[in-house]
Amino acid sequence: MISTRIFRTLAGVFLVLLFLVSCGTLPETAGTAEMSEESEHIPLEAGALVYVLADVQKARPILDIAQIRELNEKRAKQMLDKTRYAAAALYPPESGRRFQATAWGAYPGFRAGMAFGMSRNWKKHRSAAALPYWYSAKERLSVALNAKQAFVSSSINDVPLEPFSPSPGVETPEGFAEFRRGAIISCWLEQPAAMVRAAFEKMQIPLQLPAERIFVSLFPAAERPAADGKTAGETEGPQYEALIRIQVASATQARALVTLLTLARGFVSAVTQETDGPASVAALLFANPPVQKGQSLDIRTAALTQGDIALLFSLFPVYSD
Repeated sequence: MISTRIFRTLAGVFLVLLFLVSCGTLPETAGTAEMSEESEHIPLEAGALVYVLADVQKARPILDIAQIRELNEKRAKQMLDKTRYAAAALYPPESGRRFQATAWGAYPGFRAGMAFGMSRNWKKHRSAAALPYWYSAKERLSVALNAKQAFVSSSINDVPLEPFSPSPGVETPEGFAEFRRGAIISCWLEQPAAMVRAAFEKMQIPLQLPAERIFVSLFPAAERPAADGKTAGETEGPQYEALIRIQVASATQARALVTLLTLARGFVSAVTQETDGPASVAALLFANPPVQKGQSLDIRTAALTQGDIALLFSLFPVYSD
């Protein structure tokens, strides 16, 4: 499921950091400027199904609900405390790559080389640009990091893949930088039609949505930007709101889908009124009418609990091992 893979991608970064800090020092690697809301490129490879950006400190409550054993380990939590931001991508099987991630933080630095050099499972390699990195055939993991950054890449086959990406990295889609402004977690999905169809089936929504790309941003409910530029009122407990942008082929198609989804909201309300599980999420997802913006539809969810978010993410399969 997409949620599990996203969180395990981030977990992989922190576990590698944990291993290295426990064992020794880290070499200096190629510098990559830290991500900002204005960044138009992400230091990851192209061709992913999903690209995810996370303000790790603000997103900690969401990471905590993932129930990933590795992230609950005491020292891994300490590494989370030292990480400011992370970018990750999940790739289709035919790419040969499982995931890639870059993290920014303030990590302890010790003498270089000891951590990997003392382990028989890790072998030193050099990238096409002659940058050093380490690869474990057992873990199918490539790693390079220093006191400020971590670069991680996981391969499907026993072939080392560089953890670096050619500068400047993959370009973010038009409008994504503005769309994710203020979000604690944001992502975009490429060619998501099949994923959306599977999610709609689980929510018992009899619709086909020809989405070409989807943006998702998650905001604390009290901080979510409103249409007038103000923020939503203070809420009790850890609640969030998601803004979802669905891009389709044309403005005409978007207009037709707005009409269709508006009509479907009544159906969703009737179906989910006394239903638990995935179908109940539909009522939260379609709580507000969709708004057309050119070739896109914007949907704001109702207030979401941490459990609602976990259930919503779990509806979107990427691929199975």
